[in-house]
Amino acid sequence: MKYPKEYLNEIKLRLKVSQVVGKTVQLKKRGKEFIGLSPFKNEKTPSFTVNDEKEFYHCFSTGEHGNIFDFLIKTKSVGFGEAVKILAAEAGMQPYRFTNFDQKKELRFKNYKNILIEYRDYFHKQLYGENCKEALDYLNKRGLKKNIIEEFKLGYVPWKNNFYKELLKKYSEEEINLTGLYYKSDKTDKYIDRFNSRIIFPVNNISGDTIAFGGRIIRDSKLAKYINSPETEFYKKGSMIFNLEKAKDLRSETDEVLIVEGYMDVVSVYASGIKNVISNSGTAITERQILLIWKFFSNPIICLDGDESGKKAASRIAERLFPLIDEKNKIFFSKMPEGKDPDDFIKENGKDGLVNLLKDKEIIQTFIWNYYLNKINQNNPYEISKFEKDIKKISYSIKDEILKKYVLEDFLEKIKKLTPIQTSKNYKNYYSFKKKQDYKILKETKILHQKTKDLSKTQIIEFSILFIILNYSEIAAKKLEDLSKIKFLAEKNESLKNIILSSISDGKNKDELNLKLNEPYDQITKEINENSNIQIIIKNKNEQDISNLLDDLIKDHIEQDNLKKIESLEQKLINNLDENSYSELIKLKSQLNRD
Repeated sequence: MKYPKEYLNEIKLRLKVSQVVGKTVQLKKRGKEFIGLSPFKNEKTPSFTVNDEKEFYHCFSTGEHGNIFDFLIKTKSVGFGEAVKILAAEAGMQPYRFTNFDQKKELRFKNYKNILIEYRDYFHKQLYGENCKEALDYLNKRGLKKNIIEEFKLGYVPWKNNFYKELLKKYSEEEINLTGLYYKSDKTDKYIDRFNSRIIFPVNNISGDTIAFGGRIIRDSKLAKYINSPETEFYKKGSMIFNLEKAKDLRSETDEVLIVEGYMDVVSVYASGIKNVISNSGTAITERQILLIWKFFSNPIICLDGDESGKKAASRIAERLFPLIDEKNKIFFSKMPEGKDPDDFIKENGKDGLVNLLKDKEIIQTFIWNYYLNKINQNNPYEISKFEKDIKKISYSIKDEILKKYVLEDFLEKIKKLTPIQTSKNYKNYYSFKKKQDYKILKETKILHQKTKDLSKTQIIEFSILFIILNYSEIAAKKLEDLSKIKFLAEKNESLKNIILSSISDGKNKDELNLKLNEPYDQITKEINENSNIQIIIKNKNEQDISNLLDDLIKDHIEQDNLKKIESLEQKLINNLDENSYSELIKLKSQLNRD
């Protein structure tokens, strides 16, 4: 019994040829290929090559050639079925269990494809008929010539057509409805063509089989501009890439592929001569889609529409895909001019204009930095503090531990250059000032900075907490449990904190506390009052604001403590890979990400 093509393709998608072959043959990278000594012949000079992009190996000495399944069959002396089982396990997939259902599914898929092919070809021919002149004129005005229309098999579905009845002559109602091409009207109980009065774009899988359609309205209408086939047994939108079956043939020429938003964008850009262009048929690129793209192109460039929705979509994509990047697989972003999409831009500026635009592409970490930075007032140190926390959080999401380290370091170096106000940006404040207060506060903070520029972030946090609990004992009394859980780094600060909390717990008032602190804490209390910028922040703040700010400072202290622990554990693991230390490290990092 035959394995379903989808199952075999999934194995090949998850495993690179070099990964499989590399367990038997010692491979060395040479350009886009790998070379090694032939496993089929004793030799001293390497004649064996592996190409991951084209998914094959080739031995120039013996002529042996094939894919990962062929390699196992020939080197391990196993049958095809056994090779599939071995590779499926290596790919982390469950063994395939054949049933009678598989035979039925294979037949359904065959009929499914045949129906879609007939539908595609029929309405492609209709495009050149008298009833569809408006649609053909529309495509011509969009700059699409006959050769492009033919290559993409574009078509048009007139409002009144009888193709459903034609299909019924060959296929059952159930088989036709499985395709999602038609839906039943609630009013007439008749089947209606989903793509009525729309240009249709055939959507093909990586093998070139048409498995779905996209449709575009050609007149101004309240209807959606674009619609897609509904998901079916054989079409999962989150796994499909429009035009990848054509673009992948260019992988040996370039590492880049342009990702645009819509079908028409793809066809227009392709028609201009830039053929390494694809679309995910929407704005929400999935993890599955980017992994598929990376299989062929290591440097995809995302170029969405230049309107507000396109910008927001780009930022969501960046945040979603950022954890997946590594030293080999990157993501770039290119900005369309305001209000333009790639289709508009290519018509106005041509191929050369788009090529020049793409030269200014931003790597994903730069795009994220600029996106977050543009959301804040750079003259407000407290917004910068919030910005720093956001940047840290998204940096910690990167799965590649080494890359995570360097991206974070790069971000933090940039943060240092944003403003000379070091003390105020070293901890977060979640309460914005009224605009009329901003200038005064910034001026006061700059003056304070000159006195406190040598203080560490932890020192600033500890002084800030101490200032609040020294001067607002009623607020501190409500947070005794939380305050007792944190341990100050500086011994004198920790000792002072414990005395204050003990006095508050005993019900002592501020005057009684001050008497108790005369000796030996008069010097440190003086430092706190002189060096704590929190006194500027809480001017004219109500009790609830100060209470909330104290909560934030406690959280920040815990975070700083955890960062120091992480640094210590990472250093320890360099010298000795200890399982307990590693588990503790993962736990602390997970906690930081949650926070």
